[in-house]
Amino acid sequence: MNYTLKKSLGQHFLRDENICRKIVDALNKQPFGRLLEVGPGGGALTRFLLELPGIDFKAVELDEEKVTYLEKTYPAIQGKIIHKSFLDIDPPFDGNFTVVGNFPYNISTQILFKILEWGPQVEGVIGMFQKEVAQRVAAGEGNKVYGVISVLVQAFYKVEYLFDVPPGCFNPPPKVMSGVIRLVPRPDIPEMRSRKHFFLLVKTAFNQRRKTLRNAVKGLFTPEVLQDPIFNQRAEQLSVEDFAALTFKMQ
Repeated sequence: MNYTLKKSLGQHFLRDENICRKIVDALNKQPFGRLLEVGPGGGALTRFLLELPGIDFKAVELDEEKVTYLEKTYPAIQGKIIHKSFLDIDPPFDGNFTVVGNFPYNISTQILFKILEWGPQVEGVIGMFQKEVAQRVAAGEGNKVYGVISVLVQAFYKVEYLFDVPPGCFNPPPKVMSGVIRLVPRPDIPEMRSRKHFFLLVKTAFNQRRKTLRNAVKGLFTPEVLQDPIFNQRAEQLSVEDFAALTFKMQ
């Protein structure tokens, strides 16, 4: 049985078994009991995930044609597919779980925001992204691609860029390189006034990233606080810890 690829869903299916094995190896470096695969598509990776012993496995897939294909090709997956968009689901397990997937490129950053919303329940992520998105998530302060997603993810997770995945590993080959990253929860989440304050500050700071912080975030602090020399810098010069500390000074 064949299936069609849908451009609108950002579908590029992995077909390289070596890459699938590398992803599974990376996954097995951290212990986990529950696993959610995002966008199994044609099941290249799913096939290996279903073989993992003693794992409570679920997959979330929006495309009905792929759901039918997966259930016919891999009978073991029956009853384990959530037929919805990842962005619309509640946490699929009661306890902690790990997320893995070749994330649909057109919603990959929204997937990360959603994982952040779920908080400590997500005890690990192995995700494949467009390489530039993967690099942005992993970038440190001072790097020109360091931005909102870098700061928000790194406040809660340790990010490790694992390996590149060339276009030829996919069908159809995307026009860009891909990259796989690992997120592991930080034991030392920086103290912040609240997640809400932190998200607001970071998004506001990078919204006008060419301006000094003082001009970018002036609505969030009193004029007195804005005298602090830290506000002479631009958003990309501040560390995750700097942003967290500043939330206590917000109005």
